[in-house]
Amino acid sequence: MMTRLLKYLTIASLSCSAGALNSKVISNLADLPFDENDHLSAHILAFPASGPCGALVDAAIEDTFLYGHTPIAVEGEAAEKLFAEYSSSEQSAVTVTDCPAVCLDRGVDSSLVAYPLPEKYLNNESHEHDTFANFMASNACGRVEYGFINYSGKDLALYWVNQNTETYMYPFLQNERNTRFTSTFIGHTFRAKDPETGEVLLEHTVESNGVIGVGNHVNHHRKRDIRKEVRNTMGGEWRKHQLVKRTFSALGFDTGRLPNDVFGSMRAFYYNNRAPPHRLMEEWDSKGLYVNYWETDCNFIQIPWGLKFIWQERLKEVVQEWVGEEIEQTDLYGMRQYETGARLLTHVDRINTHAVSLIVNVAQGNLTEPWTVEVYDHADRLHEVVMEPGTIVYYESAKALHGRNSPLAGGFYTNLFTHYRPINDPEWYMKENPEGTPEPLIDVGKCELVGKPNEYSQGAVKCENDAIGPHLSPKMVTARSGDDLYDLWLSVGPSFEDDENALSDEL
Repeated sequence: MMTRLLKYLTIASLSCSAGALNSKVISNLADLPFDENDHLSAHILAFPASGPCGALVDAAIEDTFLYGHTPIAVEGEAAEKLFAEYSSSEQSAVTVTDCPAVCLDRGVDSSLVAYPLPEKYLNNESHEHDTFANFMASNACGRVEYGFINYSGKDLALYWVNQNTETYMYPFLQNERNTRFTSTFIGHTFRAKDPETGEVLLEHTVESNGVIGVGNHVNHHRKRDIRKEVRNTMGGEWRKHQLVKRTFSALGFDTGRLPNDVFGSMRAFYYNNRAPPHRLMEEWDSKGLYVNYWETDCNFIQIPWGLKFIWQERLKEVVQEWVGEEIEQTDLYGMRQYETGARLLTHVDRINTHAVSLIVNVAQGNLTEPWTVEVYDHADRLHEVVMEPGTIVYYESAKALHGRNSPLAGGFYTNLFTHYRPINDPEWYMKENPEGTPEPLIDVGKCELVGKPNEYSQGAVKCENDAIGPHLSPKMVTARSGDDLYDLWLSVGPSFEDDENALSDEL
């Protein structure tokens, strides 16, 4: 009886004091601080203003280091959007860890701020926080992962800096393969120094999950016969796609939309790292010519391991639903930012590991016309798919030839790629389709162009069988060999002024 009475008195006293919060109170998420681009301009700690939780969290804030988070209490519509699932727990809370609270990442779009990842909440499904301080110091809020890339031209030494004290961390070696991510906290400072001279080449205070470079990569160009190499490459890609027996879907691809919380997380990370020295040149001079790095820049933003894991696990659920069987993650690559004039050769992905995949468009801007992803279906018909930020394209990436041969018209275009295969089955591609697999769509009857030649993803081509979908290319191309892939590349790109056998400098 005494315990129940004390509990009642505690809740009653907190309820009475909830109206006198020290933190700012808002009822509409539009009242959060946004910058000129409509992205959240600060890290936010959000919690309910009403009931006992308002006072409990407000009191805990007084004694807790917030790692740069601005505390804001929410009520009304704002509370409903962030804490709809927690309405019962906040009314019965006795201690602060009974309350709902969430950390919102700086950089998220205003349209996505209402959709934090589950991992951002106090006492979420993946982590129990025994104290409020531990919540603020966790991956949900203050703890982040930060990467360091060295393109300075020499090996350096990396230090953690605490006021005037340097703590040596590790040798800071050169190039992308030696990128090192470290778990740290918002507000921590790092310094990169020349171990011989003591010169400081980088001093950076961490503000979010991210990555930073010292200097930048320069892709080295050489004389080469681009057309000959492309023709040979297309022939090889055609032969590789024919090695895959197994299929998963009728067409070999489909389109969809990212879950809002995953998209919001990706957008915040991208926004916080969208410019140099976080966005760096991708190393292509030793990787072949799938991206035309000799004609235009191709940039890259490396993703921390923790975020990779969260995104890939969530996206695995989406892909699993598409293919109808259990799969395992094999890779997540990106973020790659293409710039004006970029082209991506038609190709297939690694046969053992990249059975089913996603292309995710994270951001794009200032395009003067759509930059379609070109995908060939199981009958080798060309489809051209228009993507917008948040759009995903499912595709059987070791079998379905895909690329972007038309040059990017204006602006930039940022993607990431995630890959999966059937569990513990590196030889999946040699097997017959299991029972229940959709039959490949081969015969669709007569097709004709009913729309405009530059209309994509709008049903510009009409076939007798509507199952072909709206993305069939107005170019009406069906490939029969690698030469057909080469001819498409040649026809949609810049013209070559020299004769067929001339050596081309990487322009």
